[in-house]
Amino acid sequence: MNTSVNMLTFPRLLLEHAKTIPKRPAYREKYLGIWQVTSWESNLEQIKQLACGLASAGFKRGMNLAIIGDNRPQLYQAMVAAQCLGGVPVPLYQDAVAAEMVHVLNDASISFAIVEDQEQVDKLLEIKDQVPNLKVIIYEDPKGLKDYVQSFLHSYKQIQTAGEIFLEEHPEFFITELEVGRADDLSVILYTSGTTGKPKGVAHTHQNFIRAGQNSSKFDNLNYKDDILAYLPMAWVGDHLFSFAQAMVTGLTVNCPESKETVMADMREIGPSYYFAPPRIFESLLTQVTIRMEDAGALKRKLFELAMNVAKRVGSDILDGHEVSFLDRVSYSIFNLTIYAPLRNALGMSKIRVAYTAGEAIGPDLFRFYRSIGVNLKQFYGQTETCAYVCLQPDGQVKYDSVGVAAPGIEIKLAPSGEVLVRGVSVMQGYFQKPEATAESMDSEGYFHTGDAGIIDKDGHLRIIDRAKDVGKMANGKLFAPKYIENKLKFFPFIKEAVVFGDGKDAIMTFINIDFDAIANWAERRHIAFAGYIDLASKVEVYKMIGECIHKVNIDLAADEMLSHAQIARFLVLHKELDPDDDELTRTRKVRRGFIAEKYAPLLDALYAGLSEQYIETKVKFEDGRDGSISATVQIQDATTVKGAV
Repeated sequence: MNTSVNMLTFPRLLLEHAKTIPKRPAYREKYLGIWQVTSWESNLEQIKQLACGLASAGFKRGMNLAIIGDNRPQLYQAMVAAQCLGGVPVPLYQDAVAAEMVHVLNDASISFAIVEDQEQVDKLLEIKDQVPNLKVIIYEDPKGLKDYVQSFLHSYKQIQTAGEIFLEEHPEFFITELEVGRADDLSVILYTSGTTGKPKGVAHTHQNFIRAGQNSSKFDNLNYKDDILAYLPMAWVGDHLFSFAQAMVTGLTVNCPESKETVMADMREIGPSYYFAPPRIFESLLTQVTIRMEDAGALKRKLFELAMNVAKRVGSDILDGHEVSFLDRVSYSIFNLTIYAPLRNALGMSKIRVAYTAGEAIGPDLFRFYRSIGVNLKQFYGQTETCAYVCLQPDGQVKYDSVGVAAPGIEIKLAPSGEVLVRGVSVMQGYFQKPEATAESMDSEGYFHTGDAGIIDKDGHLRIIDRAKDVGKMANGKLFAPKYIENKLKFFPFIKEAVVFGDGKDAIMTFINIDFDAIANWAERRHIAFAGYIDLASKVEVYKMIGECIHKVNIDLAADEMLSHAQIARFLVLHKELDPDDDELTRTRKVRRGFIAEKYAPLLDALYAGLSEQYIETKVKFEDGRDGSISATVQIQDATTVKGAV
């Protein structure tokens, strides 16, 4: 492409793909069981109609457009349409309740919104009087909206039809507006998860995400022949990098599943070559494999066990191109035909060249499992403020305890406190309309202060220890790193969430959230009767099993030079799942530790007081939006610690 660097924008990339690969699929969407294909040529025409329709409705350069819904081609197109007009898309989390949206809509001065369906329209109607700038709401799916008569409501098709008429009257308008755009214009505003306060809008330019997309695509040899499955929230920075920036840079195909429930089935049909999932997804898939093998006959179980022993021994070496013995290579090849390949196919990973995970630490056993069966699973590291692009793991240099090396175009250094500082192509322009917050996170040398504490090993690989603000000291003055311990706990498939306490205290305590599906299956196999989540979480057998998991973590901690003193002394299993709707987790499922400590203060006090049980009544928000409460007497147990720690 001949466009100069300072003029390179996403709309210009759209024009380029429509010209060079016009018939290649830009999007596929599963609708009523059938995959619908949108070529790059058709993609340009649809975006052109939408952009001109928005212009005819009053959308102008400098305005911000809210986008709310599941992954849909029309919503990705809406992002580019806004950019073509010099506007800025602002994706919101589609599962956020209406009240949570008020802050973002007002903070970003949203005047137009394009949403997926009736559910999102109803949320905006509920809060519209609290969002004075919101003038126009456009919906993509008309189902259930036939009787809605508000004058500011329009269907996606109505806007596109208006755009066709507008184009006939102003044939040069679209290309003229597009050509005004520059690389340093804002391209998107993504909101932080708000772990410690109100979410902040992260303002990124076209060049931020385009350079991150170009460099990361080149790093993993991505091109227009690749396929990705887009199923994670569009408001999340990772989806914007993978399903938007990299797709717009390379021309790869973005596949949108029919629904959340059909993601795995749709993934098996598509067979993506490029895939991302947070650790909990990979954990869930492995749990399903484990459950299926427990259901299998003795011969199949034995064969699977033999195959996995070979895979664990040499699978990663074969994947990385390292030398292994002739006998091992033959054994692996045989098992690949009979076990590994069918397993990859069942997981929808038969065609994957590159798979990534990030967001949380991933257990080494889990990591080894996927790599051992031939899935090129790697970790990356980044933040909303850095386009999710800071560290990548090169092929053949994958370490289980690191997040990789500095990505191309990125500089990393450690502050004296151990905080990771980042400078380079992906670092944000700043927080939207918050110069003070920007100045607090960006120093005079242009380094973004990530808030993460880490170390860099002799090979240049970064290892993240914890959030810098969460790293504290126990009463004896020794290091306390809660996230580090929580991640070790969550490596077990039976533990969904863990919240660790100990800052300023003389002992480490933890709340445990069980994985209901995994433990329910475990309990059924052992003929343990239970009536529901609260009942299962209180079972003696469950406490014993969780206690064994914690003991293994304590053994691991005992061998850790940094945290041998920080073994877990006592624990309890919470009577409810931690939930974003109850403000206990962010929408990206990050634990809000301070809020949880306050909300469950009676339980925390009971842990430190040495009590064996504690009654608590907890306010919750039900799925239908009603407020309510649940109560339980939560059991508390001592954990088995390891004496003679290293």
